[in-house]
Amino acid sequence: MTDKIIALVDGSVYAASVCDHAAWIAQRTGAPVELIHVLGRRDAPQTQDHSGTIKLGARTALLEELAELDAQRAKLITHRGRAILEDARAILDKDGVADIATRLRHGDIVEAVAELETDARVIIIGKRGEAADFAKGHLGSNLERIVRASHKPVFVASRAFRPIAKVLVAYDGGTSAMKAVDHIARSPLFAGLDIHVVTVGTASPQVTNGLEDAKALLKAAGLTAHASILPGQPETALAKLVEEAQFDMLVMGAYGHSRIRSLIIGSTTTAMIRACKVPVVLMR
Repeated sequence: MTDKIIALVDGSVYAASVCDHAAWIAQRTGAPVELIHVLGRRDAPQTQDHSGTIKLGARTALLEELAELDAQRAKLITHRGRAILEDARAILDKDGVADIATRLRHGDIVEAVAELETDARVIIIGKRGEAADFAKGHLGSNLERIVRASHKPVFVASRAFRPIAKVLVAYDGGTSAMKAVDHIARSPLFAGLDIHVVTVGTASPQVTNGLEDAKALLKAAGLTAHASILPGQPETALAKLVEEAQFDMLVMGAYGHSRIRSLIIGSTTTAMIRACKVPVVLMR
C-alpha cells in the first residue's frame, strides 16, 4: 500500500495552503491524501453531574437549559468540523487529486497523529493554527508538539502555495541530516527539482567531505545537486539565503550534532520557521 499523506486542517488561513501542498505532494508521488480535523478536548460538550443539586423548580429548568445549550454547541462544533473537511476536499478535487479520505477526530491532536502516522509518508500542518492568526510572531502550539512527537517527516506549510522548483537542504553531518539527504535521493517528490545542500559554519576537511558525499548521493539518484558552505549562524544565515536566492522550500534534519540540533530543542526552531516564508520540511 502506498504511504498516505496526512493533512491536518483547521479553520485557519493556512488550511487552503495545507491542502494545496498536499495536492502537490500527491501529484508527484501518487500517494493518497487523508484530511484530518481534530476536535480538541475543549470543544467537547461540558457534561456535569447535577444529581446532587437541590431540585428547586427554577434551578432545575436552568440546568436543563444549560445542558441543552451544551448539546447544541457540541453539535455545531461537529458540523463545523465536517464543513472544514468538505471545504478541504473541494480544494483537493480542484487540484486534481482523486484519492481523498476525510476523518473527524476527537481528543488531542498529537495523540491522533501518533495513531495515524504509521502508514504515512508525511504529515502536513500549517505554520500557525486558527488561534494564532492574529499573532505574527506566534507559531501554533500544536506545530511544535507534533514536530517533537512525530516519527515521520513534518511538512510545515507556508501561508500560501507557490510552485516548488528550488530546494535548500540544511546539512550539518548529523544522523537526521544524512537521513534527510537519503530520503530526498529516494523520493519521487524531489525528482526534477534543483537541490542545494548547505552547511552553515566554518570549512574543514570533514565538513567538505560530508557535503561532497551528500551531493554525490543526490547526483547518483539523478538529481541536480549543488553543495556549499555558508558562514554565520544557522537561524539567520539560512533564512537570509532562502529569501535572497529565492528558494521555494527548506529541508532540514530534526536532530543533529551541531547548533542546528537546537532547531528542534530550543527557540531556534521557532525562529527558523518564523523567519522562512517558504515551506519547511523537518526530517527525523
